Amino acid sequence: MASDVNPFESLQEQIDDAAEYLPYSTDVLERLKHPERVVETNLSVEMDDGSVEVFRAYRSQFNGDRGPYKGGIRYHPQVSRDEVKALSGWMVYKCAAVNVPYGGGKGGVEIDPDDYSDAELERITRSFAKELRPFIGADRDIPAPDVNTGQREMNWIKDTYETLENTTEPGVITGKAPDSGGSAGRVEATGRSVMLTTREAFDYLGKDITDATVAVQGYGNAGSVAAKLIEDLGASVVAVSDSSGAVYDPDGLDTRAAKDHKDETGSLSGFEGATGTLTNEELLTMDVDVLVPAALENAIDREIAPDVQADIVVEAANGPLTPDADDILTKRDVSVFPDILANAGGVTVSYFEWVQNRQRFSWTEQRVNEELERVITEAFGDLIETYENTDAPSLRTAMYVVAIKRVVDAAEQGGIWP
Repeated sequence: MASDVNPFESLQEQIDDAAEYLPYSTDVLERLKHPERVVETNLSVEMDDGSVEVFRAYRSQFNGDRGPYKGGIRYHPQVSRDEVKALSGWMVYKCAAVNVPYGGGKGGVEIDPDDYSDAELERITRSFAKELRPFIGADRDIPAPDVNTGQREMNWIKDTYETLENTTEPGVITGKAPDSGGSAGRVEATGRSVMLTTREAFDYLGKDITDATVAVQGYGNAGSVAAKLIEDLGASVVAVSDSSGAVYDPDGLDTRAAKDHKDETGSLSGFEGATGTLTNEELLTMDVDVLVPAALENAIDREIAPDVQADIVVEAANGPLTPDADDILTKRDVSVFPDILANAGGVTVSYFEWVQNRQRFSWTEQRVNEELERVITEAFGDLIETYENTDAPSLRTAMYVVAIKRVVDAAEQGGIWP
């Protein structure tokens, strides 16, 4: 991982790249490169043994021109101020890319959750929720799950907020369990949009996805769901990985069995359905038709990019390519379908959940999946139309052209207060 590459600078470079194909002045674009505010707090939390630990936590609200701030909360040792700023910016353009009426936000706690008990994680989460309370709300900022968080943590945040506010407001957060106001289809939404983007990519490029070979780096929720749904299209998922390394079978893995093994043991290591093992870097450079980076940002840098052999890259993670790597793959005519489209299923179904919470009415999973497919395929069409009708050098730049235009239009229509 290229840890020396600042993700916030990567975001700004992506905006600058798209700016060359937009008719906006520097001052208009400059405000789209910085968050409106960043909340930084230290959480003092009592541990099970009676000691007190302090955790650094953040919430970045990047831009609210198109609606309430929206974005996940992650628990990870690498969480930093610049990381959440970058992720909140990517959320702005992700929401705009799929035309969901949200702005962008992101939050995180600098922590390795594996080092703490469930009771300690609950206290940490509720402490963070208490600090976030003045800044979030169904019409202000709506958090969601991200790396190492899920329904459990969202339920805790919702309960803390509602208790302190003495109200019922399920729309304050998304990604909740269904019995707490969550939406059907939310857990699989990000992986499903990766599958839909992959399917549309093959159709656009005139390729047959049946028996196409696929490698998935990162086997958390997004990666494992994407893998099984792409396998269901007829493709052969030959390698998958997590932090323990990669497993592979040239004849194709049983993606569901691999996920069951990971759930039971905590890692992919030792999966008996594989014929061999690889390092994560070896997986990224396999000779496959499709590479799905589904872990953290900066997974593919300028050192790895020249060795990437996949014809198509579909970004399930946020910012998995550094700008240098992006340039290298573009020059090599590798088709990179960007994160702000491919993994937008999560925020899209979060929007559906929020709508259901506001209406106090639940949709069926079939309706959720059908609406998600409509949103992703329409956004894919917007991407291809822009790519083919501008001089944009890459699919990523074309998608940013679409997204930035929507954000600027909303800002201009609203005006700037003195």
